[in-house]
Amino acid sequence: MPEHHHYHEVKGKNLLITIFLNVLITLAQIVGGIMSGSLALLSDAMHNFSDVLALLIAWWAAKLSNRPKSEQKTFGYKRAQIIAALFNSSALFGIALFLVIEAINKLMNPHVINSSLVIWLGLLSIVLNFASVLLIKDDASDNMNMKAAYLHLLTDVMTSIAVVVGGVLMYYFNLFWIDSLVTILIAVYLLNASYYLIKESIEILMQSTPDSIDIEKIKKDVEETNEIKNIHHLHIWKLDDHEIHLEAHIDFDDNLNLGDVTKIIDKVEKSLKERHNIVHTTIQAEYDKNDDKRLVYS
Repeated sequence: MPEHHHYHEVKGKNLLITIFLNVLITLAQIVGGIMSGSLALLSDAMHNFSDVLALLIAWWAAKLSNRPKSEQKTFGYKRAQIIAALFNSSALFGIALFLVIEAINKLMNPHVINSSLVIWLGLLSIVLNFASVLLIKDDASDNMNMKAAYLHLLTDVMTSIAVVVGGVLMYYFNLFWIDSLVTILIAVYLLNASYYLIKESIEILMQSTPDSIDIEKIKKDVEETNEIKNIHHLHIWKLDDHEIHLEAHIDFDDNLNLGDVTKIIDKVEKSLKERHNIVHTTIQAEYDKNDDKRLVYS
């Protein structure tokens, strides 16, 4: 019986509106950053530009991942979103490193900044980015690629708040070095936020065993079935940010007929799905086969 996985479908209309809002923010902050001389405002603009790229890739990946499977791509395009998430988070990490370097240089050579412009454009960014966050909040709850885009937008709200606070301090106290400090704080937050997405994306692409999976527990659960002698040659991985797949060899105690073996395997598959959320299994049944019996075979 074919499996049906019902996941939240990304809303293309909300995504396109969010892209439009972020293009407006980016253009306004680039012009404002140049006019005011604020690196913090320009850094926020660069971050917003990365949001535009992230959202465009998210939209493209969401469309691509829904393409049907084919003889050449039997898994379909499900990992398109993982690749996009890795690209987005890596771009964010690179931008953050660049901002740290620029902020340190400017901290050593501070100059007068038009703080009024910084405050007003920072407030505009807060309003539009918060609207964007609300638009794609539901999509980010169970979609790794949309989560990457959502984090971009959420950090923009926080960084824009920091920009406004910095602008107020510069306006009333002429503390122009605050601009560089705010930039560094933004960059450090971005480095932390993007690191975990990069790590998770790479783990999926490397077909690593998900953190939620306890291999020894799976071994115990499978081998508690009376007819099963052992499980070996075990591989567990995530196809995308939802589907966990498993393949393994299972030794049977007796030389059972094919019908009985099928019933036992069905029972094992049901147990794996209920206890470990493994949605797809490929099991090779064996009896008295002389092969390596290690659980993880290299």
